[in-house]
Amino acid sequence: MTDLASLVNGKHVLITGGLGMIGSTLAQKLVPLGAKVTLVDACIDPYGANFFNIENIRSQLTVNIADIRDKEAMKWLVRGQDIIFNLAGQVSHNDSIENPFLDADINYLGHLNVVENMRKFNPHAVVVFSGSRLQFGRIEYNPVDEKHPLNPRTPYALNKTAAENLYKFYFEMYEIPCVVFRIANPYGPRSQMKHSKYCMINWFLRLAMENKTISIFGDGEQMRDYIYVEDLADALLLAAVTPACHGEVFNVGSGTGARFKEMVETLVSIVGQGKVQSVPWPKDYVNVETGDYITNIHKLQDAIDWKPRTDLRSGIQHTFDYYQRHRAHYW
Repeated sequence: MTDLASLVNGKHVLITGGLGMIGSTLAQKLVPLGAKVTLVDACIDPYGANFFNIENIRSQLTVNIADIRDKEAMKWLVRGQDIIFNLAGQVSHNDSIENPFLDADINYLGHLNVVENMRKFNPHAVVVFSGSRLQFGRIEYNPVDEKHPLNPRTPYALNKTAAENLYKFYFEMYEIPCVVFRIANPYGPRSQMKHSKYCMINWFLRLAMENKTISIFGDGEQMRDYIYVEDLADALLLAAVTPACHGEVFNVGSGTGARFKEMVETLVSIVGQGKVQSVPWPKDYVNVETGDYITNIHKLQDAIDWKPRTDLRSGIQHTFDYYQRHRAHYW
């Protein structure tokens, strides 16, 4: 098992989107290991920045309110860093359809700004990029490995794919050590809970906790892969400190599929309340729905000796317990 403490103790780590669910979970892991962590977040509504996510470690790290699109800010922030987790992004698939210019500005040009400043001022830092399983578009086979064709069907997925190619280009041309991930459906503590635009499990959890109705599109038989945020953060961190991962693309998920209605039924049974109804697919989800999806995680497992430790029921239980305790900070 990799000794993370020896690999990150004293290292300077920058996390963009650092006040969101994934970024703050990484910070919660890195600070006790002795890393010198800087979080960067633009705190743009309606995204997931929340200072409560780091309340217990606030005095042990640095927070900088800045936008990855800000050239002058990023010129200084990338300097001196050993690892950069570039997680900032526009995260709503449907919003990208309504405003593709904003999505391209953040999810492509913002990332170009970070990596270009790395090239100029810190080309030896490792940078980790968070892509999406939606880059695959229509799924041709399951489980989905890294060789599956990419056929983006929303501006969000298109710009994630363009950014992936950007990172691969900077690795090949300038030898900047990049690690690219295509992430399944993350969920867990520290996610925003105010709207349904991302982290579907978390939104459904709120509806159930308020004893409201959860709508299932179609028959609910669609298969999805949900990854608990703690497991995801472990994978991101291990890949960052593993030189063999540099220049590589990895699919990451639980590696196990669950029917949509099974996920909802599990959630309602854990919360002990909430109603469920089936409704037709809305028109604005036509491009988002890509068919059943299960992640093939063999390449990642072989590279970093990692496997998810949290099954779906346990993950939902942990998430429910968290929001029961801290509901006032997220509603």
